[in-house]
Amino acid sequence: MKIALVYILLIATLLPAVSQWGTIAYYHANKDYIARVLCENRDKPQLHCDGKCYLAKQLKAQQERQNKETASRLQHMPTITLFCAEISSFLMEPQTIRFFVYHLPTYILSDYRAPLAALFQPPRV
Repeated sequence: MKIALVYILLIATLLPAVSQWGTIAYYHANKDYIARVLCENRDKPQLHCDGKCYLAKQLKAQQERQNKETASRLQHMPTITLFCAEISSFLMEPQTIRFFVYHLPTYILSDYRAPLAALFQPPRV
């Protein structure tokens, strides 16, 4: 039962997204009938319209319907305030900033002397 409900909700959610594909599939399935009967340019075979004008008109009408439905849904959609916070202002008083300067003693390097006596001497056998 849960799986059936999941499939129904999935189809209901995806149906508006694939409705244009349904119109295109209908056009390809009935291309001959549309070219012979419903095409606006059926009397002018040199244009090679083959019902594409009918398809374009259907897709445009479908897009306009979707735009109108979306606009009407947005107009009637209630607005809910999820977060409301009072904005408080901060008064900052100027303060004096004190800088402390520390005089650190500098390290004076003495003359460098190579540690000749401290070199590792291997044991004598």
